[in-house]
Amino acid sequence: MDLELTDKVVMLAGRATGIGAAIAHAVAAEGAVTVIVDSDVEAGNLLHSQLPGSELIIAERASAEGCYAAVDRTAKRFERIDVLVNSSSWLDHKIGREHGNPDQYIESVERNLLHYYNMAHFALPYLKKSRGNIVNVASKSDSGGQGRSSEYASVRGAILALTREWAAELAKYGIRVNAIIPAEAMTPSCPQPRNTFSEPEERLQPIPGKIPLEKRTTTQEEIAAIVLFLLSPRAAHITAQHIFVSDGGAQSGPSLADAAQ
Repeated sequence: MDLELTDKVVMLAGRATGIGAAIAHAVAAEGAVTVIVDSDVEAGNLLHSQLPGSELIIAERASAEGCYAAVDRTAKRFERIDVLVNSSSWLDHKIGREHGNPDQYIESVERNLLHYYNMAHFALPYLKKSRGNIVNVASKSDSGGQGRSSEYASVRGAILALTREWAAELAKYGIRVNAIIPAEAMTPSCPQPRNTFSEPEERLQPIPGKIPLEKRTTTQEEIAAIVLFLLSPRAAHITAQHIFVSDGGAQSGPSLADAAQ
């Protein structure tokens, strides 16, 4: 299927590893202009080297100034922006009701949420011109508690709320806004939070067995494939949606899980 993405300018505001890298590879393979925005110089350069014709912008997305600079450089370089993909976050498992403190909570919310708003804010004039779209990457943490991650759950819930708010506000401009919700997916960022557990391997080992479909976690490439469809013109009438893309049926309730035993 031709996704009609050739020469579309796609800004990927997220980590140049894991799901972000998989999305970048998928977008580039469809012939789109891939703009990588990350603060990690090493990871950004590595991904950039793997994608001939891509553009790398090293910017600190935690600041409004960094977000503005990334959008401004993209617009000046390509004279348009067709798609914005907002992703990446830093999971601080130690911030909960019993762990962490208010200052840590606020700091974590600021660095995990504000760049979603800021990137969309600065890209909006260009998305209006192109009648483009936004895809926000959220998390299953918004719909099911996992403990010791108050800031992460609240941020991911806010992202879903903003997705539908923006979809309602921007529909008159022909701009679509959707969110994907990765669930059980193993990415390079997983070792960091899991190392905060006592006996992490023992705690993580049962997870694949609880996933009804094929007893495995979802690959980053499978997640990227759904993002690719959502940001393409083939999804022209899909907006304001929260789409679980990677749980193999784990979020569907006990009946599906029982049937898979």
